[in-house]
Amino acid sequence: QVQLVESGGGLVQPGGSLRLSCAASGRIFSIYAMGWYRQAPGKEREFVAAITWTGGSTNYADSVKGRFTISRVNANTVYLQMNSLKPEDTAVYYCNAARSIATMPGNYWGQGTQVTVSS
Repeated sequence: QVQLVESGGGLVQPGGSLRLSCAASGRIFSIYAMGWYRQAPGKEREFVAAITWTGGSTNYADSVKGRFTISRVNANTVYLQMNSLKPEDTAVYYCNAARSIATMPGNYWGQGTQVTVSS
């Protein structure tokens, strides 16, 4: 099993920034990609960004390209740097781990962290 723990959510004004962190533990040798999904009230969960475990490849949703950056920090942690935040970015953000970017979302999910963009 793989355990994922997110942190870093909160309340921010439009145009502001937040950094989310996801720490993986357990059988991390079984995962080769990590990513972020989000779910706003009344909407389906949607893909945000993903990165291979080597950090060599990344994917982004069109809605966040140029504003969000996913990065691998160390052997078991990835960040999601979110800049120029908009009210429509408000959602619960979930970390996800999978065997590859192509097979995302994988079976492992974090508990979620709330991001609220509001003035």
